Amino acid sequence: MDVETFELRLPHGITLSCRVAGAADAARTVLLLHGFPEAAFVWDEVMTALAPAARCVAPNLRGYERSSTPVAVEAYRAKHLVADLAAAIEALGAPIDVLVAHDWGGAVAWNLVALRPELVRRFVAINSPHPGAFLRELRDSAEQQAASAYMNWLVQPQAAALLAEDDFAPLFRTIDRFGRADWMTPVLRERYRAVWAMGLDGALNYYRASPLRPPTEADRSIDTLVLPPSVLNVRVPTRVLWGDADEALRPGLLRGLNVWVPDLQVRHVAEASHWIVHERPGLVVETIAEALAGLP
Repeated sequence: MDVETFELRLPHGITLSCRVAGAADAARTVLLLHGFPEAAFVWDEVMTALAPAARCVAPNLRGYERSSTPVAVEAYRAKHLVADLAAAIEALGAPIDVLVAHDWGGAVAWNLVALRPELVRRFVAINSPHPGAFLRELRDSAEQQAASAYMNWLVQPQAAALLAEDDFAPLFRTIDRFGRADWMTPVLRERYRAVWAMGLDGALNYYRASPLRPPTEADRSIDTLVLPPSVLNVRVPTRVLWGDADEALRPGLLRGLNVWVPDLQVRHVAEASHWIVHERPGLVVETIAEALAGLP
């Protein structure tokens, strides 16, 4: 089944460019959120596989591809990103059956399922840490602090220009650092380049706007950061699919997760990395299909 594109215009003035597969009148709806430095096209294979059973929609997040890209860093704070997602779900027909999210898409999704559980029936998080666990590990774990040190570089004003040097070679190296990208075909490489050429600062503003970064000698604000229970406690039934070989997000992030997420299933994949969506697309499809099958 072909993947098509459309624009989703939200009531608060943001437009999200989206990819969609499956019949508009399908009984089930799946929403899939990408992370950094990717875009909605990374879900095409998964959406095509699921399309016979569900309408699958993958928006490009605010700041990515042809979606609205506000200039101000403050426009990428969590409350605005959650507002985009909530409005998108309401436009598609709330509640959606399954919300699937990876990396930064998951950072937004964890907030959404905590704050607006009525909008989502099931949640699938893929190598994306719960905010409470991420705060704990960034504050207390030397391993996660080292793994996340790149975040303090990405917030620098010159980061976009430096990542674009030599035909985006530094950005491709960043991808390879998070997990060896043997899946990166020449065709995929060109798709990444095409998206990145539209601009990188919108994507980097997610890092700049977030208080969740490893401490430095100049900034130890994370030591006193407290997240409210409203963004920590998740009542939506949740499945976590986690590639343990992720060099950016270490498995310690899953420790104690059931304290915040009581209805939880976790599946570890020892040999998979941060890029499990590319490495094991069949397993991603299987995990989403299981979430769909569990619905009444």
